[in-house]
Amino acid sequence: GPMSVNDEAALPWLRAEKQFVRRAAEDGVAVLGICLGAQLIANAFGGRVYPNAEKEIGWFEIEAAASSGDGFRFPPRCMAFHWHGETFDLPAGAARLARSAACENQAFQWGRRVIGLQFHLESTPEAVRVLVEHGREELQAGGRRIQSAAEIAGAGAASFEEMHALMDRLLVHLTGVK
Repeated sequence: GPMSVNDEAALPWLRAEKQFVRRAAEDGVAVLGICLGAQLIANAFGGRVYPNAEKEIGWFEIEAAASSGDGFRFPPRCMAFHWHGETFDLPAGAARLARSAACENQAFQWGRRVIGLQFHLESTPEAVRVLVEHGREELQAGGRRIQSAAEIAGAGAASFEEMHALMDRLLVHLTGVK
């Protein structure tokens, strides 16, 4: 969503959402948060959410962080679709899984069954087209990490296939279901 987890005064449902996410995670339910969802998880466990130094919109590389134990392992480098302007501090007990040139905390894992992704492995060509169509004003702002509509649309089928294969691996890791 376009809102911030900090918008509780205007959107009071955010408080209940954070409580629900925390309860589910503490009960051992597999939880995957994407973009706002990752920020909700981080904030629910005490991580601060705040504007990133720069927005990250388009296709940018993420880099795996060193992980240990049973944490999910991203490839050393891979492309992912991004559309965010905020970032977060990792909550206590979380392990960073990935970073990018513009955002230190791109993915994290809390415990065995909770993962937050700042980027969008679930995106489809249609979903990206709709985001561009409805978020065109954000693209007009320009910036080093904001791609044009044409650059975003230029991603081929292989980009989506690679992201979806990575998402499949992540979901198997998170749930144990193949």
